[in-house]
Amino acid sequence: MRTRADCLALGALLERGAMAELTVILVSFNTRQLTLKALETLFANAGRVAMDVIVWDNASHDGSADAVAQAFPQVTLVRSAKNIGFGAAHNALTGRITTDHLLLLNSDTETLPGAIAALLEFARTNPQTGIVGGRTLFADGSLNPSSCWNRMTPWSLFCSATGLTRLFRHSALFNPEGIGGWLRDSVRAVDIVSGCFLLIRTDLWRALGGFHPRYFMYGEDADLCLRAKAMGYQPMITPAAQIVHLGGGSVTQREEKMVQLLRAKASLIRDHWSTPAQPLGLALLWLWSAARRIGSLASGRGDAVLWRNLWQRRREWLRGYGG
Repeated sequence: MRTRADCLALGALLERGAMAELTVILVSFNTRQLTLKALETLFANAGRVAMDVIVWDNASHDGSADAVAQAFPQVTLVRSAKNIGFGAAHNALTGRITTDHLLLLNSDTETLPGAIAALLEFARTNPQTGIVGGRTLFADGSLNPSSCWNRMTPWSLFCSATGLTRLFRHSALFNPEGIGGWLRDSVRAVDIVSGCFLLIRTDLWRALGGFHPRYFMYGEDADLCLRAKAMGYQPMITPAAQIVHLGGGSVTQREEKMVQLLRAKASLIRDHWSTPAQPLGLALLWLWSAARRIGSLASGRGDAVLWRNLWQRRREWLRGYGG
């Protein structure tokens, strides 16, 4: 049974939601200082956009939740008893969204002036997109191209496995997933908008059921966008909305990150490729890992241990998140 304080808190939340035109969700896990900076720049640079901001803390043990509560009392803070992952945290908040649009914003980002307003205006002007992203930068102001991607294909995986993507990173032909050569400085349709800065219509979010629960971390944004495209929407990027994305704020072990990335890729192949093409896609992931393992041995690089361990764990990540 709800107490009077609970009812008052819920009433305040509903009142903010009714006034707001955008719901912003940040999921944090042991990123205390980064999260505080993300919130500081979000509120400082949102302009006249009325926002309902929700922070889901995934059982951080670095004081993140307490710091957010103290510094930003206007934020709705949810303290999770355990780390349920990036996608599940967003899904758990679906019932709290009362606005027409939802913005997913990573805790390791810094919002630049006008970014939120530009993103929201673009989405309203182009409702057929369903999902909109912006342009991301590194801390030094240089381009961080990971704001968007094209989908994996047999050709893109072949280029990656054979080293063509690494050799010709700025080529759209040999780096098709990374859309090589495009500086993210023009409006453009893409297959995938990164979940670090992703605006989605709330009705579409609900129609899709949010993120697929299979994806614990990594790949959930790709799966979401590909499912939206299958419904007839076209995700797009607008360069008018810019943020700084530092990247990897909650990941400290490179091997575990790589395992999760590869598991996500294997799951995306199984979920979005035709049944006859799936064995080819998994074989190309296998080839990519084998090539990196052999290359590290031949060159004597310092990351030989990483590639050895990834190769030894290939059966684990080839199963994807479903196995």
